[in-house]
Amino acid sequence: MISKYITENGVLKEINDYMSGMWINLISPSQDESLEISHRYNIDIVDVRAALDEEEASRVDVNDDYVLIIFDIPTVEIRHNQEAYTTIPLGVIWTDEAIITICSVETPVLKHFIVNRLKDFTTKKQVRFTYQILYRTSTLYQSYLRIIDRRRLEVEESIGGATEEAEIINLHEMESNLVYFDTSLRANRMIVDRLTRYSGIRKFPEDQELLDDVVVENLQAIEMTQIYRDIIKGTRELMSTVIDNRLNNIMKYLAAITIVMAIPTIISGIYGMNVSGKWMPLSDTPYGFGIICGIILIVCIIVAFFLKKRKML
Repeated sequence: MISKYITENGVLKEINDYMSGMWINLISPSQDESLEISHRYNIDIVDVRAALDEEEASRVDVNDDYVLIIFDIPTVEIRHNQEAYTTIPLGVIWTDEAIITICSVETPVLKHFIVNRLKDFTTKKQVRFTYQILYRTSTLYQSYLRIIDRRRLEVEESIGGATEEAEIINLHEMESNLVYFDTSLRANRMIVDRLTRYSGIRKFPEDQELLDDVVVENLQAIEMTQIYRDIIKGTRELMSTVIDNRLNNIMKYLAAITIVMAIPTIISGIYGMNVSGKWMPLSDTPYGFGIICGIILIVCIIVAFFLKKRKML
């Protein structure tokens, strides 16, 4: 899908024709749509469709007629019947007449510029627009990171109760999300550094301030990712310790029950041996069976009390 926008008098509006200073937004474009953009702006078709490959690496390519910038943005997907976070490439192409963005899905990063009326946003300033996209990307990373941390807190609060397999899977999913974020944020940092050093970009004071903000936000997102990864690792170790402790308590309880139940088994086994009855204590007593059962009960109570004192019951 091809969408065309341009800002006039500080207002972003959608247009149908091609104009100078416009923004062309490609969302999962078809081969014909990609060829149309490629031929109109003299862009290699491979570069037009590069951002549609989920495995495409972040990079900055400078050509004679255009500049291609690819970096990773966060997105939401469904895994194990629940929302999870991952990263996908977003391509930005600068040409003399337009700025072009390419992505495989509709993303909140770009929708932010379409829905919200930003005062300092214009499609005619390609460098500033790109910095604004990078800034919005970093803030979206931080927003998703806070959501992940809130989910971790929910899992941590439930550790005291019965731990379900779903909670362990959720913790693993969150850790996987942070791995994706950390890798992508570090790659984006290289893109920002490259743009900072790129001498072909006309740098205005306002743009430089915005670029500095992008650097700060990106570093903050990287630090948040590292902190949350360490916290989730600690939560996972805590959950493993709690599960092991519960298993040990169960084994102690079962061992104590086994000890108590072994007492009547041993006594009844002795009295069940095939020997002369006159040598068996209480064998000739009228209430011998009841007395033996009472002795067994008393011994069991004494042993159970001893095990209770040792915190095995």
